[in-house]
Formats: sequence, structure tokens, C-alpha cells
Amino acid sequence: MTQTMAILGRLCEGFWLNCQIFGYTLLLAIPLGLVVCLGSMSRLAPLRGLVKTFVWVIRGTPLMLQVIVLYMGPGLMGFKTPWPSGVRGRLVAAVAAFVINYACYFSEIYRGGIQAVPRGQTEAGQVLGMTRAQIFFKVTLLQVVKRILPPMGNEVITLIKDTSLANTIANVEIIMAAREYSSRGLIWPLFSTAVFFLVFVGIVTVLLGKLEKRLDYFRC
Repeated sequence: MTQTMAILGRLCEGFWLNCQIFGYTLLLAIPLGLVVCLGSMSRLAPLRGLVKTFVWVIRGTPLMLQVIVLYMGPGLMGFKTPWPSGVRGRLVAAVAAFVINYACYFSEIYRGGIQAVPRGQTEAGQVLGMTRAQIFFKVTLLQVVKRILPPMGNEVITLIKDTSLANTIANVEIIMAAREYSSRGLIWPLFSTAVFFLVFVGIVTVLLGKLEKRLDYFRC
């Protein structure tokens, strides 16, 4: 019993790291994704082309590779590593890679939602004397939130599972912790990780469903 409790405690510690990566990524990638989206829709052709190329590269390469390159790349190229030393540095590097990756995916969801809003509503705002910023934040963005919630929800759930990729640079998240015990002949810790993820995904799914119901008044 003592051994079982110790293993469960170790798995909880690992899962806490997954939760940190999830929380930081969501907190930073959602607003950054909107910034990237606005860049990809800019009237300045050079900026628009640069942002679209960057998004294409990020979406076209594996997240695992991005984590490795971002963490090890500066050192391998002869530059001073920007990451703190030790465990904290590996966590910061993983979060940075996740934020960049998911911001690019979120930006495409934002772009689709913005372009789906009827152009007549923008023209109506102009007739009323509203500025471009007022039209975007008071007319367009409110409708975009409702339209993008389902695809954003899918990305959020994918993010929960993707946090396990942080172990690529030796972040001891829950799956890496479970694998350590499996090497000692214990299989149940591996199956226990599924329970952790299923419960987390279930809670997030319920919260997203409630949020979608609350936004029903934006239906148009």
C-alpha cells in the first residue's frame, strides 16, 4: 500500500507539470493567436506574407521537433542559451514551443471566424460612424467568439494530450514518470495515466459545453 501511494504521488507530481504547461500555453497562446491572425490579414503585403510563411512552417512541422529545436537550437548554433538552467529551463522552453505552436493554430481559427462574419455588418458599422477598431471589438469579435468556440475547444483538448510531448527534453511529466515504473516491471502506472487524462479532458469538455450554451445569444 505504501508503495502504491508513493507511485500515485509521483504520478500526481508529473501530472501537475502537464497542468502547468496546459495553463501557461492557453493563457499566452490565445491572445498571441489573435495578434498572429491580425498580422496574416494585414494590408501590408510584406508583413502578411511573412506571417503566413511563419504559420505555414509551424503548422507543417511536428511539435516534438519544435520543442527540441527551441530548447537545443541556440546552443547547437553557438549562441548563449536563453533558457534558465535545470528543470525550470526545460519547462520554460517547452512552454515557449507550445505557445508558438498553438498560437499559429489559433490564428487560423480566428481568421476563419472573422472572415465568416457577414461583411454587411462591417459596412453598417461604418455607416454609423464607428472606427475600424470599434467595429472589430464591438461587432466582429463578439460574433467570432461564438463561431470559433467548437474548433477552439478541439484544439484545447488536443493541447491537454500534447503536453506529454514535453518529455522530449526530459521534462518529467506523468507519462515519463509512468514509464520509469514500467521499466521496473509495473504496468498499472501506465494505465493510470489514461485515467488522469480522461478526467481532465472530461472536466474541460463539460466547461466548454457550458460556455457554448452561455454564448447562444450570439447566434446569428
